[in-house]
Amino acid sequence: MDLKSILVSLPVFLLAIILHEVAHGWVAYRLGDPTAKWSGRLTLNPVSHIDPLGAIFFLVSLAAGVGFGWAKPVPVNIYNIKDPRRGMIMVSLAGPAANILQALSYAIIFRITVGTGIFDYSFLAEIIGTVCVTGVVINIMLAIFNLLPVPPLDGSKILMGLLPRRQAYALSKIEPYGMLILLLLIFTNVISFLARAIVFPSATLLLGA
Repeated sequence: MDLKSILVSLPVFLLAIILHEVAHGWVAYRLGDPTAKWSGRLTLNPVSHIDPLGAIFFLVSLAAGVGFGWAKPVPVNIYNIKDPRRGMIMVSLAGPAANILQALSYAIIFRITVGTGIFDYSFLAEIIGTVCVTGVVINIMLAIFNLLPVPPLDGSKILMGLLPRRQAYALSKIEPYGMLILLLLIFTNVISFLARAIVFPSATLLLGA
């Protein structure tokens, strides 16, 4: 991992996780839960969202060729929402959806600028291309990572909203072991496999490369 990779990847990553968390809070607010708003989390201020451990984890995983990490979870009181199970699904989907929309935005910018050759063979083209490619890869990685059905990731909450109550409760009991499971997935190269099998092909498709 060189200095250039850090300088490009870190701000893209920070924007990705901030919008991810704001999306959770905004959807919860629209559904009737003001907890995130009252906690000052419906803001783009990085200080309100950054989890130091998540940022460090991102840099460590970036060195391994797969950049992912996390921000401080937005507080949500699901029981402020009229239909808690449906609300949990919608709030949980909002974060990955925000990352997918960011990936699409970076891809569109890439195609309009670098892809059309407007800035061909220029320093500006290199900067735009690097930022856009990084933005697509990081945001797809974050979306896929967060959709894993491992508590406390978004995917587990979506699954709990879909499962019968007994099975959903059983899944929730796994949460204390969630970090251990995630570390196991990392060290057994499952996350790297997802990157090779899903993230990089998806990024290539979006960028038209």
